[in-house]
Amino acid sequence: MNVSCPWARQIRSRQSYNAPTALRAVIQRVSRAQVLAEGELVGNIGPGLLVLVAIAKDDGPADLDYVAQKVLGLRVFDDPQGKMNLSLADTRGAILAVSQFTLFGDVRRGRRPAFDEAAPPELARPMYQEFLDRIRDAGVACESGRFQAKMQVELVNDGPVTILIDSKRKF
Repeated sequence: MNVSCPWARQIRSRQSYNAPTALRAVIQRVSRAQVLAEGELVGNIGPGLLVLVAIAKDDGPADLDYVAQKVLGLRVFDDPQGKMNLSLADTRGAILAVSQFTLFGDVRRGRRPAFDEAAPPELARPMYQEFLDRIRDAGVACESGRFQAKMQVELVNDGPVTILIDSKRKF
């Protein structure tokens, strides 16, 4: 495909943005969600949050703290007046956390994503486990996917409500 519009040339000519990467999470309020790993049901929740988690290669404990606390404190559930004002603790909801390095897919230079900013598995696995532990230590029911497995995630997004979190607070 030949792209000749002026804005496309501007985008191609920009220098890459080299800000520090951050733990990323996509949070979806769900009425139910489940994850299958290689055909086996490994996580299943009713009302709560589906959290897709991506660990960056330079993430540390502060990044885990920030994202875990944000997820736990999000007021995205309806109160009796229909206003998003309640958290997981208020609703006794659950979390289904799924590791998803593809949240770091960078397509600024072509069509095939580059995953250079994602942590390698030997670093990401213990941090993902620590994320799960922090959620569970807070007293919230937490199911998970299987790290580094091919998974199928099924969900019913309630609302729909989808929130993005970045530990470096870029958004």
